[in-house]
Amino acid sequence: MTQSGPTSSGHNHSHAEGKQHDHDHAPDVTDKNARTVAWAGLLIAGFMFVELIGGWLAGSLALMADAIHMVTDAASLGLAWWAFQQSKKPADARLTYGRDRLPVLIAFANAIFLLVVTIWICVEAIGRLAEPETVLAGPMFIIAVIGLLVNIGAFFILQRGGDGSLNIRSAILHVIGDLLGSVAAIAAAVVIYFTGWFPIDPILSIFVALLIVRSAVTILRQSAHILLEGAPQGIDREAVKTDLLAEIPELQDVFHIHLWSLAEGKVNATMHVTVNSDDQSDSVLHRIRSRLETEHDIKHVTIEISPTS
Repeated sequence: MTQSGPTSSGHNHSHAEGKQHDHDHAPDVTDKNARTVAWAGLLIAGFMFVELIGGWLAGSLALMADAIHMVTDAASLGLAWWAFQQSKKPADARLTYGRDRLPVLIAFANAIFLLVVTIWICVEAIGRLAEPETVLAGPMFIIAVIGLLVNIGAFFILQRGGDGSLNIRSAILHVIGDLLGSVAAIAAAVVIYFTGWFPIDPILSIFVALLIVRSAVTILRQSAHILLEGAPQGIDREAVKTDLLAEIPELQDVFHIHLWSLAEGKVNATMHVTVNSDDQSDSVLHRIRSRLETEHDIKHVTIEISPTS
């Protein structure tokens, strides 16, 4: 890395950058798991439309709610695949950081859409509780069982083909939630078949809606935190300061520390430091960069050397 000369205020500026900007705890999406999420996404997306139409024909709100939950699964898998494709594109003059934040923007918008859909499901369910509608238990049961098998298939595809990256783990959690939705629809069909108690359908549809809310709120919170350039979880700036001062005796002080995520697992940092002597600047900068990368997984840092008081 290079260090610029003194600025107009007498400061030295160093832009420290590793060969890659990816956080060690967020593995890159490889060709293998890109294919994995593509196959799992196609499997879920294909059945999603079948379940939605079948739920409408059978009169089952639980099935339609489960189908909408599958939208979150397909979106999550599609986003993982799309992020891999976008990561191949280099940064340019207009997007100097590349396209890493595009998936975050899409996730944020998707979460808002899911919350709106959930409100619709709950309103519709309340209306059906007040005036229960006839549900065809037989078709509902068959479609729900097929949905369960589809989700089990997607789960095993992700388990065997994934590498443990954040995108894969998130997708697996979505599929597990959808498994519960299919089980709820099966339970509703069985209850209706043997008892004729139709209110069980909207009751369990609310249960599925709550699963959607949980996923949507989590996505909304995480994406908003990144868009607001909040400090990454697990990295405390005071701990970073204490560690640098303890490990690098030539440092007098570390201040104005800012930490934020460009995207999931891609941590950026800026900070000001003072050193005992200007002659030690190059050595200290190198050691700071090395310490931040090896101990705190921060690979993209801008360091400004301030004059000693």
